[in-house]
Amino acid sequence: MARFRTWVSIAVAGALGLSLAGCSSTGGKRAEDARKASAARGKAAVSTPRWTFAMITHSGDGDTFWDIVQSGAEEAARKDNINFVYSHNDEAQQQAQLVDAAVDKKVDGIIVTLAKPDAMKAAVARARKAGIPVITVNSGSAESKKFGALTHIGQDETIAGEAVGEELNKRGRKKALCVLHEQGNVGHEQRCAGAKSTFDGKMSNLYVEGTNMPDVQSSIEAKLQSDKSIDSVVTLGAPFAATAVKAKQDADSKAEIDTFDLNEKVAQGLRSGDLGFAVDQQPYLQGYEAVDLLWLYRYNANVLGGGRPVLTGPQIVTKDQAAELEEFAKRGTR
Repeated sequence: MARFRTWVSIAVAGALGLSLAGCSSTGGKRAEDARKASAARGKAAVSTPRWTFAMITHSGDGDTFWDIVQSGAEEAARKDNINFVYSHNDEAQQQAQLVDAAVDKKVDGIIVTLAKPDAMKAAVARARKAGIPVITVNSGSAESKKFGALTHIGQDETIAGEAVGEELNKRGRKKALCVLHEQGNVGHEQRCAGAKSTFDGKMSNLYVEGTNMPDVQSSIEAKLQSDKSIDSVVTLGAPFAATAVKAKQDADSKAEIDTFDLNEKVAQGLRSGDLGFAVDQQPYLQGYEAVDLLWLYRYNANVLGGGRPVLTGPQIVTKDQAAELEEFAKRGTR
């Protein structure tokens, strides 16, 4: 794969070098760069057949995390000459039906999340029986191999949770609240359990209705008002971090707000000090590599991971990295 990408990079660089040689001024060069970039967008860098890959996730409507995953997948699909089809549903049975629909359409590869693996097992089995290669992404690393997937791409949720507990210890925190916004999501439970296992202080779980932000805010606020000893709140998704900050302010609490996942608002919150740290699992990379690895399997029967998940995180991000990452977050890739 590295040799292939190097070859493509050399070819593209050579083509750009020749085309720009005739530009006599900086302005002309920039204009030519822009024109070439626009013309190149959407063109495949490979000559393999135009396979169709379907990605089916457990995302709810308006979840910006999945916009980043989808963006990475679409970028890889353009490069790999893939017809990419994305669908989602936060209800496990409906998500399974979307997988069944992709199988019926005889797609060439399926990328799927296993937030609620029991509900997805039969659908993944039908895909495998139909001879469709499957890659799991983001959630379900423990079940991926058992279900017959080629590999899993994402962060190990327990390891990520353990990293959070260790970071809280470094910051001298003593009492933390872990906010779970989707009941039944095994990955969320693993995150909080992992954090609790390494945290030297006391951590308790707070279950909220993630589709109702006013409820999320009021629930966190009530908890902080009733227990002033809570000095850290950990949310499990970037959209919930800003809500937790508002809850903290209304509760007149001194608790630090920390979060899983990164987006532009989280990067801004880190830079301003409203947030202490974030755990980045690199969603753009999850989408991009899922498509790329399916393409490699179809083209050359390549498989990465050796039977183990391909990890994209966790990476602890603080104020020190916020400015740089905010730049990438603004363009929708972090």
